[in-house]
Formats: sequence, structure tokens, C-alpha cells
Amino acid sequence: MWRNKEDPPYSYYIYYMYANMAVINYWRRKQDMNTFVLRPHSGEAGHFTHLLDAFLTSDNISHGINLTKNPVVQYLYYLAQIPIAMSPISNNSLFVEYDHNPFYEFFQKGLVVSLSTDDPLIFHTTNDPLLEEYAMASHFWKLTPCDLCEIASNSVRQSGLSHKEKQLYLGLRYQKEGIIGNELNLSNVAPIRVAYRYETLSHELHVLETAN
Repeated sequence: MWRNKEDPPYSYYIYYMYANMAVINYWRRKQDMNTFVLRPHSGEAGHFTHLLDAFLTSDNISHGINLTKNPVVQYLYYLAQIPIAMSPISNNSLFVEYDHNPFYEFFQKGLVVSLSTDDPLIFHTTNDPLLEEYAMASHFWKLTPCDLCEIASNSVRQSGLSHKEKQLYLGLRYQKEGIIGNELNLSNVAPIRVAYRYETLSHELHVLETAN
């Protein structure tokens, strides 16, 4: 039990959230109930080591903009394909101006990023804040239809939708790696894009596995 006067560190909070959710999810699975996903805010503010704490405990994270401060940690997120839900419009008001947001840089590198909202009643101005995020990102970074579909596909994969719902939106083989798991008629993501992502990641992993 924490007995100090100061607040516990982020690592303390995140570990106990992880440990308690693991127990809860175990019993929920036994009862054929849905389970909870640990998807904390991490890397929005505070020390970049928060991202290491989340890397070790979380299914995916929200924000992650501080990954720019440590290339090694950023590389770990890429290799493990940890999903990152980013909210550039929200970040623009609090931590990093829109034109300095690393969303597009992360996307180009192959990190598994998606667009999300954060405090939409405060930071967004329309009745459809998620569409607002997509529209703004599309115009600012000149995203192609393939880009937008890949980002949306990432969003479905990292969401809390059930397995059957993900099969409905992405296809029966959505859990397969590479082009085998990409049903073009549903995802609208070009096979050459999927192949590029898969082959690039596979090459990086191979280099690490064969390094002396």
C-alpha cells in the first residue's frame, strides 16, 4: 500500500490498473462476458518513461506524442505494433501545435496509429468530432483515400469491438498478417500498401533476430 504523502508515480498507477484488470478479465472470460481493454493516456504529458510503463502493461495507448523524444522507445512501439490513438485537434490546444504533431510522421514510419477524439465538448466545434479529426488531418497532411482507409482500418483493429464485429467490418481473416488478412472489398486498403507495411516490419525483425 502506498503510504507516502506524494502521489504515486505513473508506473505505480498503471501496474495496479493492469494487475486488477487482469484478474477482472479472467473472471469475466470464465462467465463468457466481454473483457476490458487497458488503453491509457500515455505520452501526452509527463516524462517519456510513462511510455515504457504503458508498453509493458497496456493493450494500446492514447496520444503518444512524446515518442518523438526517444527514438528507441518509438522503435519499440513500431516493432511490437502497439496501437496508438491520436487526437491532433485536442493536442493543438494543450501540448503541441497542429503543424508539429507527429501523427503523420508516425503513420509514414509504420506505427499503428489511428485518429480519435479527446474531450470533444471542449476541443471540437462540430456535431461529429471524429469526422472533424479525419477532415482536418486529410486536408492538412494531404492524406490519400488509401491513407484514410488504412487509418480507419487501424482504428477498427485496435477498438473494443467484438471479434465478430471486426470480422464484419474487416473480413474473416483480419487477424492474419500481410495481404492474406486484407479483404480489399471491405478495407479498401491497397494490397501493395499492406504488403509494404508487412515486408518492412518483417525485415526489421529479421535484422534484429540475426544480429550478432
